[in-house]
Amino acid sequence: MATAGSRKGGRGRKALTAVLDNDANISAGKADVAAAAGILSPPQKAKRATSKSSKGKAAAAAAAEEQASVVDAVSELQGMLEKLRLEKEKAEEMVRERDEVIRRKEEEQGRLQAELKKVQRAKEFKPTVSIPLVKALIEKDQEGEKKKGKGKAGHERKKPCPAYVLWCKDQWNEIKKESPDADFKEVSNALGAKWKALGAEEKQPYEERYRQEKEAYLQVVGQEKREAEAMKLLEEERMQRTAKELLEQYLKFRQEADDDGDGGDNKKASKKGKKKKKEKDPSKPKQPMSAYFVYTQQRRAALVAEKKNVPEIGRITGEEWKAMSEAEKAPFEAAARKQREEYQVEMAAYRQRKQEEAACQEKEEEEQKKIMKQEALQLLKKKEKTDNIIKKTKEEQRKKKVGGAAAAADPNRPKKPASSFLLFSKEARRQLAEERPGVASSTLTALVSVKWKELGEAEKQAWNGKAAEAMAAYKRDMEEYTKAAASSGGGGDASPCTSSSASS
Repeated sequence: MATAGSRKGGRGRKALTAVLDNDANISAGKADVAAAAGILSPPQKAKRATSKSSKGKAAAAAAAEEQASVVDAVSELQGMLEKLRLEKEKAEEMVRERDEVIRRKEEEQGRLQAELKKVQRAKEFKPTVSIPLVKALIEKDQEGEKKKGKGKAGHERKKPCPAYVLWCKDQWNEIKKESPDADFKEVSNALGAKWKALGAEEKQPYEERYRQEKEAYLQVVGQEKREAEAMKLLEEERMQRTAKELLEQYLKFRQEADDDGDGGDNKKASKKGKKKKKEKDPSKPKQPMSAYFVYTQQRRAALVAEKKNVPEIGRITGEEWKAMSEAEKAPFEAAARKQREEYQVEMAAYRQRKQEEAACQEKEEEEQKKIMKQEALQLLKKKEKTDNIIKKTKEEQRKKKVGGAAAAADPNRPKKPASSFLLFSKEARRQLAEERPGVASSTLTALVSVKWKELGEAEKQAWNGKAAEAMAAYKRDMEEYTKAAASSGGGGDASPCTSSSASS
């Protein structure tokens, strides 16, 4: 093994060449030794100094060049930094502008949402005022009259026939008896010739009849026209009152809508889409159960005790019912039949009660219509009275301008007594005010008028007697007043006895 290793080591080594020991090698070796020792010859020193100076200049030039390049790099970096700073400022300005735009959009969106919520709340406004029933009752009355009159309005009355037409109706059959084969034109010509030949005395009954019918017709038409005008005036007055109440409620609702938070709006908005269920009459009898449901109701308690849910209960009862025989179903069918009979009895009573309520409501509507008609007529009278007062006032002012001031009324002149209706009105108004507290004055007046029209002759005669006594006393006082005025020379001052009698 050592031999093999020595062989390998011997193979890897190279043969050493012989170094010649000549002068050149010796001098070179000495020079190297001297250089290593730092001992140089004078020419070598000069040469080394020259190389050092050239190297120093080169190093200085390289340092200056390097310094210049560093300065240029620094200035370039400063320029880049300045550019980056400007770009940063510009980017920050853009970010601020974008944030401002986003903030404005959010504010605008919030404002629009608030307005939308207000509009949604406004759509949910439901007034609670009672709409006037004047127009509704008038339309209902007209519809009833149209049905009775076969499509024609009830207020379209026939005009009275002239005297000639009345006479023709009486003479038509006589002319037809004399000449049965005559046509309409021939009969008309004969009637016209005969009417021309009549005297004034023979025409007088037909003309008088026509005059009476015309007066009655004009009176009825005038009354209807006056009532229609009064109802229209009452409707306008009530509509104005209703509009004021509606406006007040709407303004209050808008104020509450502005003050409310978002929670109430969201709840109402969620309920907006839901349809309202039709309200059921709680007094209406419930539908009777079938035999199967009677069995289900009886079986449910046991299944619930077994902790069965609703679908399971329905499935089990259905299967059990199908499996039952007719004899087993008979008790439940009998119970269902009994419930149906009771339901029919209750429904008959319910229908009867509904008919009575409808009749009572119709009666109340008729009463309300009478009251409203009287209220409308009183409103029309009040308007006419106001118009007359305004007209008289203007006339008096015109007379004052033309002929001076009119004489003042005498305060000692006896006052005209109240009529029988006014005496009754005072008593009836007091009773109605106690029975119906809080009712409007116009409604009380209308109720008094309705009660006066419903009085019997004996009751009216009693009030007429009281009014007659007051009128007799008034006439006596007026006679005394006239005598006293004549004795004093026709002046406006009355005697003390006159004033005392007037006060009595």
